[in-house]
Order: sequence, then structure tokens, then C-alpha cells
Amino acid sequence: MFKGFYTAASGMIAQQRRTELLTNNMANAETPGFKSDQSTIRSFPDMLMSAIDKEKVPTEDGLAVQTADTLGAVNAGLYMQEISANQMQGQLIQTDLTTDIALINGTLPVNEEGIQAAVFYLLQEENSEAQVYTRNGNFTLDGAGFLTAADGKYVLSADNEPIQVQTQNFRVNDRGQVFENDVLVAQIGVSVAENPDAQLLKQQNGVYYTANGENLQAADPNTYSMQQSFLEQSNVDAAKTMTDLMTAYRAFEANQKVLTAYDTSMQKAVSEIGRV
Repeated sequence: MFKGFYTAASGMIAQQRRTELLTNNMANAETPGFKSDQSTIRSFPDMLMSAIDKEKVPTEDGLAVQTADTLGAVNAGLYMQEISANQMQGQLIQTDLTTDIALINGTLPVNEEGIQAAVFYLLQEENSEAQVYTRNGNFTLDGAGFLTAADGKYVLSADNEPIQVQTQNFRVNDRGQVFENDVLVAQIGVSVAENPDAQLLKQQNGVYYTANGENLQAADPNTYSMQQSFLEQSNVDAAKTMTDLMTAYRAFEANQKVLTAYDTSMQKAVSEIGRV
């Protein structure tokens, strides 16, 4: 009976975590460059139950041999195995702002495990040497003319230096080179993660940190391109996400009802059967 409690509770916990993931996707459906998270839910390995008994062997001393009769398998519930980001390219929209720059996937390499690499803008924390990464090209200029992300992080060049311009009348070509008055100012830095799920940890607003603290390698310019005055939209499918949310809610409620039924049965076992 108590195994039923654990099985239903594990299902509730798994669906609750899935609901939190899907809710976060919906909250970032309008965040430029945001990559939706995906979850994998699996069942725990089944437990094989056996009935232990003793069988007497007709010998002079009356030997008894222990036996185990297989009764069947018992499911131990569900758990969320892993969370991975969907690195599919989002749609591009035109904004006509020179500080908006969309990063477009080209022919990205695939490793031996069949995992496709992903490219990201290279950012730097203010007053820090730490590098972080993003797909959000919704940039702006601070008071000193430095190109920054929406949360104030500096956009770094291929030389790992903040990019500074004098006015918003600058031009970025498809290779990520920044020109002002037809003079090359900098090359926007782009890094590549050969295995994004293993190498990166996602934080707020689609910002990524490396899992081991080491900086990513620079990306080959032939594997990406850029388009100024455009933004890459989030790749969250709002309609599908809402459908998945409703499914997760219903699964949570179903497990909740099973848990309530078990609780009622246990109450009867204690209050009624125990009296007899």
C-alpha cells in the first residue's frame, strides 16, 4: 500500500517540475534569442517482487530449503531525468534599430555523438573578467558609447575587448565586422559550444555560463552570419507550450486523486478493519 503513496507522489513531483519548466518558457516567449527548455521524464526501474518460502526436502533430518516464487514487477514511479535547451533558430523580425543584431546559424559542426554545436554572442560582466554568452541581440549603447546587452553586460569583440563607437550610425556586415565612417572598429565576438547542454548552464533572460568555468572557443566565421536591424525571436511555440501545460496539470491532478484514494483506504484500514 505504501508503495502506491511513493509512486503517486513521484508522479506529482515530476509533473510539478515540468510545469515550472513550461511556465518559464511561456514567460520568455517574447525574450529575443531565448531558447526553450525541454524535459525528459522516465520511470524508475521496476522492482521484481518474490514470495520467500521454505520447502521441506524428504530426508532423514528433515532438511528445509528456502525458495522464492516470483510474484511480478512493481513500478516505482517517475522522475525528470534531464533538461536540455532547444537550440533551433528563432524567427527574425526587422526592427530598424542599428543596435539590434541577429545572430544566424550557418553550417554548424556535429560531434561524434550526433550533437550539433551552437554559437553565442560573447559578453562580459561589468567590473569582472568573467565571460558569459547569449543569443539575445537586443543591444544598446551606454553613456560612454560601449555596445552592451539589455542587462548592461559589455558585448566583446573577437579580441575580448568591449566594443566602443561614437554614435548609433555604425554598420555591421554579415561577418560581424563593425564599421563607423567606413572605418573598421571591431569584430563582434562569437563563441561556439560543441555540446551546449554539457558545457553551458542557463541563467535568467537566456544568459549562459560555462559549467566548468572555462571560456568557450571562438567560432569559425564560416559557421554563422549576422544581420543588423533585425532580432532573433524566441523559439518558444506558445500554442504547444500551453497544450503541454494543460497536460502536465491534468497528470498532476490524476496523481493527486490516486494519492487521496490511497489515503482514504489507509484511514479505513486503521479505523474500521483495526476495530474488528
